[in-house]
Amino acid sequence: MILNERAAKLLATRLYLRDVALLAGRLLLSLIFLHEGVTLATHFEGAPKAMAALGVGLPLFIATVALQLGAGLSVATGLLTRLGAVGLGLFCLATATLFHTDFASQNELLHFEKDLAISGGMFVLAAVGAGRFSLDWLLAGYLRQRRRDKDMVAALLAVENQFSLRLPV
Repeated sequence: MILNERAAKLLATRLYLRDVALLAGRLLLSLIFLHEGVTLATHFEGAPKAMAALGVGLPLFIATVALQLGAGLSVATGLLTRLGAVGLGLFCLATATLFHTDFASQNELLHFEKDLAISGGMFVLAAVGAGRFSLDWLLAGYLRQRRRDKDMVAALLAVENQFSLRLPV
């Protein structure tokens, strides 16, 4: 095996591992939001009351459930990943600063740090994107192919117009 072939295989392996790591990271990051969103949605009678005790009204509660489910699915499937990751990252920052600021409590400090860590992971995901194992990647490939097809049709029509017979009027 020559040096170029080995370098190509090494690069392919690294790219594959990068995409596998992005997929695993997306699934792990989205799990907490999907689980919490489903839990809140399926316990809709008691959850709003518990949230109201924390100062969260019903419209904000519904928006929270929608964000956790919608952006969680976005990150998990890799569709509009950057948007979903930014939304969840900002949500975690807001949650940390609004609800977990009693640092005298070890539990609250832990939740504050956890929310900051998840937020950081979401911002990293927003910066690097979903990777190849995502709907974003499939959609981008489809759109590139459509653009190439459209350009090819335009080129063929231009060539056809050059060689078409023009009859005098």
